[in-house]
Amino acid sequence: MNKVFLIGNLTRDPEMSETNSGIPMCRFSIAVNRSYSSSDGERQTDFFNVTAWRGLAENVGKYCKKGNKVAVSGSIQIRNYEDNQGNRRTAVDIVAQDIEFLTSRSQNSGEDFYDAPASSKGTAPAPKKKPALESFDDDGDIPF
Repeated sequence: MNKVFLIGNLTRDPEMSETNSGIPMCRFSIAVNRSYSSSDGERQTDFFNVTAWRGLAENVGKYCKKGNKVAVSGSIQIRNYEDNQGNRRTAVDIVAQDIEFLTSRSQNSGEDFYDAPASSKGTAPAPKKKPALESFDDDGDIPF
C-alpha cells in the first residue's frame, strides 16, 4: 500500500497549469517539521513537492497561498530524470488525493467569516451583516 499523510505549510504560492487535454493541475511544496529535535535543539524540516489534479487542483489554486497550513493525503511517486548536465536524478513527489485546508479563512485573507470575497475589479463589496440571534422564552425545562 502506498499512502502518505503530511501536515505542513506551503513554501510558495501554488502554481496552476493544464495538461494539453485541458485537465487542471496544481503544484506546490510544503514544509513539514520533524517530530524531534537534533542534538543542538533545532527542529529539522522536510520539504515535499505536491501535485493535485482536477477539482482538487482548482480549489488549492483558488484558496491557498504561501504560508497556509494544509493536511495532504495521497501517494508517493518516484520519477527519474536527466538534469542539464546529463546526470541521472531521482525526485520524490506526493500525488494528492485529498487536501484539507487548516488555515482559517480569516487568517488567510484577513476577512471576517461573514465578509464577502473581494470582486475581480479590485474593490471589495460591502460586508454582509452578521445574523442576529433570536431571543426565546426559556422556562428552565429540559427539552428531552
